Amino acid sequence: MNKLTHFDTSGQAHMVNVGDKPHTHRIALATGKITMLPQTFNMIEAGTHKKGDVLGIARIAGIQASKKTSDLIPLCHPLALTHVSLELSLNAEESSITCKVRAETTGPTGVEMEALTAVQVALLTIYDMAKAVDRGMVMGDVHLLEKSGGKSGEWKAGE
Repeated sequence: MNKLTHFDTSGQAHMVNVGDKPHTHRIALATGKITMLPQTFNMIEAGTHKKGDVLGIARIAGIQASKKTSDLIPLCHPLALTHVSLELSLNAEESSITCKVRAETTGPTGVEMEALTAVQVALLTIYDMAKAVDRGMVMGDVHLLEKSGGKSGEWKAGE
């Protein structure tokens, strides 16, 4: 097992020095899901929620959050993102919405945290907009699907 990189030799937390790392094209894909009551799902799917376009606002919130990741996660490097896409898939059988984010940059460190942050904030935005009608919504299964670029190369969940 590799050592935790955010601690120095004396055990103190620090920001990892990426100054000597090569700039490579880096991609991360992350996902997560929110499950709700069927009535809540139907309202969101139909676009009849009184607060407006829940899915459109969640998409923008997630993308915006990806750009603010280093402001939220203390030891995360600020990145110049080159692309972020956020897809929301509706599942009427489960009354759930799955969020999938693809984040990209060219730089010395990965974009996993940006993709994961975007997923979480998009799901939180859905919760925030629909909590007046359903406080029991459950967010979960947030995880990295894959990443590429950098010294560690490619990684895929389940491999």
